Amino acid sequence: MIETPYAPRAARRLRVAFAGTPEFAAQALRAILGAGYAVPLVLTQPDRPAGRGMKLQASPVKQVAADAQLAVLQPQGLRLDGRYGDQAAQAHAALRAARADVLVVAAYGLILPTSVLTLPRYGCLNIHGSLLPRWRGAAPIQRAIEAGDAQTGITLMQMDAGLDTGDMLLEQALAIDSADTAVTLHDKLADLGAKLVVQGLDALERGDLHPRPQPEVGVTYAAKIAKDEARMQWTLPAEQLARKVRAFTPWPGTQFNLPDGAVVKVGAAEALQAISPAGPPGQVLRSSAEGLDVCCGEGVLRITRLQKPGGAMQHVAQWRQSGPDLTGMILP
Repeated sequence: MIETPYAPRAARRLRVAFAGTPEFAAQALRAILGAGYAVPLVLTQPDRPAGRGMKLQASPVKQVAADAQLAVLQPQGLRLDGRYGDQAAQAHAALRAARADVLVVAAYGLILPTSVLTLPRYGCLNIHGSLLPRWRGAAPIQRAIEAGDAQTGITLMQMDAGLDTGDMLLEQALAIDSADTAVTLHDKLADLGAKLVVQGLDALERGDLHPRPQPEVGVTYAAKIAKDEARMQWTLPAEQLARKVRAFTPWPGTQFNLPDGAVVKVGAAEALQAISPAGPPGQVLRSSAEGLDVCCGEGVLRITRLQKPGGAMQHVAQWRQSGPDLTGMILP
């Protein structure tokens, strides 16, 4: 027998299929394997071009599955009547053959039709990165930061045909730090989700997992992030723009244009509470080693990290050594 880093610690009854793609999901798969659950099948997105050479790259979930010598399928769709019906039929057949008791889903990236939701004996469990029903949808981590929420969390949910509308099984809250970006909050939630899904599977195996309907009040939707949201709108309050910078780090990032049209990316910024704007929105009050202070619709935004076109992200003190002095300029 070939040893793997995921050798079962104890015999488990449940057979757990898994569907996911990015690192958020990979961490959950590692935890499920580490807890000793048999994973007869993994579904993940097809390999995508990445890096400067645009070579095909396996998803983080596929990489974990390969290390553990698990069966992997990468269908482009799961609807039997859809564009990729042949691949969907293959995935359905593989799920049936896997005899999975439950399918755990985390940031998979494909819609699961009812024909998949009902295949496993216990259905499909989703690891969602918010406290439902707040922030149903594609970008709960970014939207929670952007909205200024004090906390978020993980909800383990029984999936149904709706958009994150299924019954809640387990949930755990997590405070959002004032310095959290989408990267740091993602990592905290990935760790929390990995722990919570194992707790949920343990409870399911004991027959002690109890679904609860989501509250009817407090429903919000976390719309998918669009590239055109990256532009800084100086008429907005400085506090809102500072949250936007944190929420959109690293993707799609935030940016503004210089008067000559050059695009400057923003890496970090903070709202200055003690300084009132003394000019129109977009006017640079001053450029110092501490930051680039820009008037907003309400308050002043201090930008501390910038990236010139074709350059690297750097602190504003480095920018000032070779970049233009923007003091007094009104940014578009």
